[in-house]
Amino acid sequence: MLKRLIATAALIAVPGLALAQDHSGHTTAAATDLPAICLANAPAEPAAMAGHAMGGSPAHQDLMDGMDQMNADMMAGGTAADIDVAFVCSMIPHHRGAIDMAEAELAHGDDPWARELAQAVVTAQEKEIADMIAWLEKQGK
Repeated sequence: MLKRLIATAALIAVPGLALAQDHSGHTTAAATDLPAICLANAPAEPAAMAGHAMGGSPAHQDLMDGMDQMNADMMAGGTAADIDVAFVCSMIPHHRGAIDMAEAELAHGDDPWARELAQAVVTAQEKEIADMIAWLEKQGK
């Protein structure tokens, strides 16, 4: 009850903040908590993005490619019986998706700050993926 009261208060206090409830009953911020600039061209239905790459340019297609696979792999990884293993198995495709998006920026972007961020994402995520795979190998699962 208290969570719902806080969520309602947040909706009143923070215009534009939408909350969604996941299957566990926890309230989480939905995609609409992004700044308006991030949502200016977003379709009304998130599913409408699949395969359409917002605008259809090759750069946008590169950015969006693999997201459906990433989401499917994250969901599959999350089914592992051990919650620690499920978390790590879900994070690996999540990190791979970040690398794919960063590589699209490196291939098509021209802003020096964004390109530097993209390279930092690739470097950090590759190390974290290697760490996660090594941890999973130690689990024997």
